[in-house]
Amino acid sequence: MRILGIDPGSRLTGYGCIDWDKNRASLVTHGTLRLANTSGKATVPLEERLLSIYEGLTRIIQEFRPQVMAVEKVFFAKNAVSALKLGQARGAVILTGMIHQVKIAEYSPTEVKLAVVGHGQADKDQVAKMLQYMIGTQEFATSDASDAVALAICHAHKMRAPLANASSDYAKALQSASEGRSKKKLSLAESLGITTEQVVGRKRVTLR
Repeated sequence: MRILGIDPGSRLTGYGCIDWDKNRASLVTHGTLRLANTSGKATVPLEERLLSIYEGLTRIIQEFRPQVMAVEKVFFAKNAVSALKLGQARGAVILTGMIHQVKIAEYSPTEVKLAVVGHGQADKDQVAKMLQYMIGTQEFATSDASDAVALAICHAHKMRAPLANASSDYAKALQSASEGRSKKKLSLAESLGITTEQVVGRKRVTLR
């Protein structure tokens, strides 16, 4: 299964695509759609940015052919105007997926953090570091891109897919951890014996 994660935004929209096949996840691509300047008042009209979301995601969908699109839910915004713009960006993302007959799944930031890091209050740096452990060393241009990859991995996890690995030992450890977590109600990170601090310096997974 090919899963495309999308972190919608009215100025930056991140995307990350993974393949899940036979208990293995591997990174396909990630990046950011830059829709407007990120500081000060946006100089590009919102309607043009929404069109750019549609055009950009259309190119990505046509090139990589995902079966599922995992989209972040809106959970807060600084003000009503920001919430409205974010909602419109999400609408453009979801509509684009539906136009291209891609199944849509939605997850809250807390669900994503729980699936990737093991606790729902993780910060963006912790998420990015855990992704490095799971899919190999990556240079994410923006946190939007890493968040999008995390969304894709979250969907794989929700579908009971083992997370990215390149060794049978890690796969067995993950399966054992998942079973232990369900019995003892431990977080994913606790079950694996992984802390965010331990991620740096651990052996990286080589992408293929």
